[in-house]
Amino acid sequence: MPSAVDDDWSDSDDEIGSEVETAVLLGIPDGIVETETDIKDAAVSRIGGHPAMLPSREPSFSSSQCKICSYPMELLVQVWCPLEDSPMDRALYIWGCSRSACQRKDGSVRAWRALRYNVEYAAKLAKKLAKKQAQQKTTSPVKTAPTTNPFSMQAGSAPSHFGLGDHIFGQPAPIVAAPAIEDEPEDTSDVESVTSESSAQSLITAIASTTIDDSPWRAAPSFPPLYLSTTSEYLPPPPKTKISQSTRIEDPADDDSKDGKDVSWAFEPYENSLEVDGIFDRFTKRVSNTGEQCLRYELKGIPLPFSSDKVFDRLFPVPHQDPLPVTKATFKVVPAVRRLYSTVSIPPCPACKAARVFECQLMPNLINVLRTSIKDEDAQNLTDEQRMKVVQEVLQKKATSDKRGMEWGTCMIFSCEKDCCLDDDGGDKECWREEFVLIQWDD
Repeated sequence: MPSAVDDDWSDSDDEIGSEVETAVLLGIPDGIVETETDIKDAAVSRIGGHPAMLPSREPSFSSSQCKICSYPMELLVQVWCPLEDSPMDRALYIWGCSRSACQRKDGSVRAWRALRYNVEYAAKLAKKLAKKQAQQKTTSPVKTAPTTNPFSMQAGSAPSHFGLGDHIFGQPAPIVAAPAIEDEPEDTSDVESVTSESSAQSLITAIASTTIDDSPWRAAPSFPPLYLSTTSEYLPPPPKTKISQSTRIEDPADDDSKDGKDVSWAFEPYENSLEVDGIFDRFTKRVSNTGEQCLRYELKGIPLPFSSDKVFDRLFPVPHQDPLPVTKATFKVVPAVRRLYSTVSIPPCPACKAARVFECQLMPNLINVLRTSIKDEDAQNLTDEQRMKVVQEVLQKKATSDKRGMEWGTCMIFSCEKDCCLDDDGGDKECWREEFVLIQWDD
């Protein structure tokens, strides 16, 4: 639930409460994962824990190794995120190294994309496509259904910001483990309908079929597992008062919003200014509306930069500007230079050479959640004598020689635009591919 609206957001008390829904989905912690079924189910998004592998062939354990120290890293998040109208089951896995010596170095956070062909859902897609084509021949084109929540397994469930437990990923049958296609209701008498209980159960069983029992993954270091729930992002409306051209919010897409949601925030250009704190202030103000968020998800969207640094310059490059006139006769008003988002500097997918696009980013609160989960688990396992020792060490301010803890401000994940599925053997039924990570460190 977004926090109360600050006074500086609006000049009218009538606007308080009239929040605007954006195209961003927020991942929020929602309790400890306790059941073994959910722990082994790849369709259950999580914070921490061990990965539930989607590919039928277990990926190499080296996928989780830090590129700096070569030690296995902890799983930060696993996100179940199948794409709309795709026959592929899909998940993201993001690992991070907590060793202090590896902080502020490339390779201390790694992200992998897993795909696997879903036979049952592919058949459903083919059937839906054939039905649509038949309808288009006899009737006028129908309006395309809005994109469903990429996290949720709940067919047709609308995001809500009033209950954090409403969208726990990977709910039990009869929920199907693939994105829903919302057009006409299917004929319930069709024996091939995958919405039946038996078909839904077979999909979930297929997704959870690959486990990490008796493998190196089981012995890897890990944080306590937490459910990763989802909610839409809601923001206070922008002020209606007239503000200068150099500071106003602009939307290059005009009124062409995404699925009826307000996207003006996503297209806000940044001024080329010496005010280095402005980026961080905007980040803080935007995030404060839902402070518990651990992940922001908007496939093909625009990341929210944490600070004005080299990563910001890379994603929001300084545009070319003509030199200012120096003679009085040619003095003129020069508009502020605007920085627009660009992924030109992001390396393409090494498998298919397609461009990479922003998909999601980890937020600072994730570090707090992981740290708290460890303390809670440790506290439960300590004896009274051990607890007293911990308290004494804190009071005496004893420092450890091997300090651990992540220090990033945000980690941005960029994935293949085509969502290619080419494995090392040339097949296209499943794959395990590393994607590109950009990190803005917490200075």
